[in-house]
Amino acid sequence: MTDHEVRTLGDDELRASQELFRATLHAKPITDDEWPQVRAGLQSARTCGVHEVDSGALIGTARSFDSALTVPGGGEVSLGAVTSVGVRADRTRRGVLTELMHTQLREFADRGVVAAGLHASESAIYGRFGYGVATWARDYTVDVRRARIRQDAPAGGRVDIEHVDRAFDHWAEAYPAMTTRPGMLARPAEWWSQLRRTAEKQDGPVTAVTHRGTGGVDGFAVYSVDRPRPGSATLNLLELQTAGPEAFAGLWRYLLSVDLIHEVAANGRPVDEPVELLLTDPRAVSTTAQLDDLWLRLVDVPAALSARSYTGEDVVLEVTDPVLPGNSGRYRVGPDGVARTEEAAQVQLPVDVLAMVHLGAWRPSQLVDTGRIRVTAPGVVERADRLFATPAPPWCGTFF
Repeated sequence: MTDHEVRTLGDDELRASQELFRATLHAKPITDDEWPQVRAGLQSARTCGVHEVDSGALIGTARSFDSALTVPGGGEVSLGAVTSVGVRADRTRRGVLTELMHTQLREFADRGVVAAGLHASESAIYGRFGYGVATWARDYTVDVRRARIRQDAPAGGRVDIEHVDRAFDHWAEAYPAMTTRPGMLARPAEWWSQLRRTAEKQDGPVTAVTHRGTGGVDGFAVYSVDRPRPGSATLNLLELQTAGPEAFAGLWRYLLSVDLIHEVAANGRPVDEPVELLLTDPRAVSTTAQLDDLWLRLVDVPAALSARSYTGEDVVLEVTDPVLPGNSGRYRVGPDGVARTEEAAQVQLPVDVLAMVHLGAWRPSQLVDTGRIRVTAPGVVERADRLFATPAPPWCGTFF
């Protein structure tokens, strides 16, 4: 691509980058009043841009922010959270996106970032760069008219309505204790700035509620209300995080008690979130969609494999990674650790498929049955299933 130049953008180029990205989404340009808050959500030296050599025009961009990913067993690895990926409409399908993605992955590798993650607006794009669907989420609604909390539901603590800005400050301090599920992300200050902006952009009023248990803040929720006509109002749940069952039940007890609401709409929630089990009538909850959530890319395969826990017997994996070939090779993976090996491979898989099983979203046997994994030893499929199994489905819960 001799007619293009890819480089990290300076702070004075970030607005142009964001304008380009918004244009790819068919969104309005950023106003001068909006820019300071948009800028507060961006980390310096984390945006790549593609310029045409002849004209100097910016034609593609991708940015990230530094985070951390919770992995099975409770550990975490460094993660580059990738977002704002876009190519100018008149320069698509010319290799610009490929150059952006490869450059960004090499930069992550050079900095020692172990994994990358993104939410894909188009799901057919990112597999060729080594990303795989690593968590799932569901959208559901709750019919408030039918929803009654069971008497034996957990109870304790209290719920308070708070000013949004003040609430975000102490939520940021409490949130790390809530990142117990594989797939959840650490949230830097820039992410919280984006949540503030999301709240401000809602058409309806926004309310922040905090649950406090005996140890302090252990849960929180943000919602807006859409009232298209009198007598018909939907509570849109923008964010809900909890550290335990009392906070989960307590926040839902509050949400279902808000006056003049006929429905609660919750999007991007864990596929196994047990709202139905809190209610006397589980049919008050209707799943409206199940969707791919976090797409994961293992940048440093041995470090990523070593960070999580395993159950059962060792399995020898052979991983292929054409973009970051240093990851390619064979690994003995088991409860006692991970090491490169020259032993014969028992399971052969590309790096994007490894990402799909890494957090427990998919069983290796499912990927064998669909031709995504090749096995070369008898009985190894069942062993691989046990090895990568997790107690609960992974979930990201942080949109970016």
